Amino acid sequence: MALPPLHSFRVFESVARLGNLAAAAVELHVTTGAVSQQIKSLQGSLGVELFEKRGRQLVLTASGRELQKRVASAMGEITEAVQALRAGGQREPERVGITLSIPPADGVTWLATSLFRFMEDSRAISLRVIAATGFHQVDWRRADVAVVYGTPPWPGFWWRLLHGIRLTPVCSPQFLRGPQAIREAADLARHRLLHEDDGSQWQHWLAEAGFSCGGAEDIHFEDFGMVLQAARDGFGVALSDETVSQRDLDEGRLVRPLPISVAAVHNYYVVCSEAKRQRPEVRAFIDWLLSIGE
Repeated sequence: MALPPLHSFRVFESVARLGNLAAAAVELHVTTGAVSQQIKSLQGSLGVELFEKRGRQLVLTASGRELQKRVASAMGEITEAVQALRAGGQREPERVGITLSIPPADGVTWLATSLFRFMEDSRAISLRVIAATGFHQVDWRRADVAVVYGTPPWPGFWWRLLHGIRLTPVCSPQFLRGPQAIREAADLARHRLLHEDDGSQWQHWLAEAGFSCGGAEDIHFEDFGMVLQAARDGFGVALSDETVSQRDLDEGRLVRPLPISVAAVHNYYVVCSEAKRQRPEVRAFIDWLLSIGE
């Protein structure tokens, strides 16, 4: 019985290790569709299912785990042999570089965690991360892809919604106690509202909640990280997304005083120039970003 093409085993090993078609596509410098087709072809040739989908991750079946052990061992030996040969010729393994621009870390903690995991697991990618608050601050001479907080359109660029934000008030736990405790939207009038914009986000939230009065002595910041820190320190009430502030909520630094969430005025988008999107590894990296933003 003829073996399936050896390349399909390399694709299988990458998907098995990374647990994601798009991440494997980035590592292999091909499109996500090409990886998917290779896996389907391999499963068809072997007559067994190698993966099952659980949420956003691909998980190995029992057959897949058995094959992965053998293939990973074989790939490891091949890799060591190639590295030894290249060391003799003083050649470095070829790696593909991608530069990603993201907003300041406080706004994209949910993304940063996945990025670190991707950089640890992907062997062939050199990922450089730079920072920019909004679309017009992105250094497009350096960035291949950007995660942008804002509202399209951006002429001359391709974009897709990465993470749709639903905003909810967050504050220090102290705001749940005492005579000034927040129990309903009207109670916000007794507290300072913390803004990261000109006030549009809070005005939109209050209108959706059926309440039009703002807080006392509102403060406006240009940096979302300063907004969240002020909220943690008890200086007022901020608006944040549950995903963005999940760690603060889990660890008790912030609480949700009200159960009301509304769609944000702005959202997170993945943005790329049409020219750079022609690179297969860039398209695959965008697919991976979209898969973790779902």
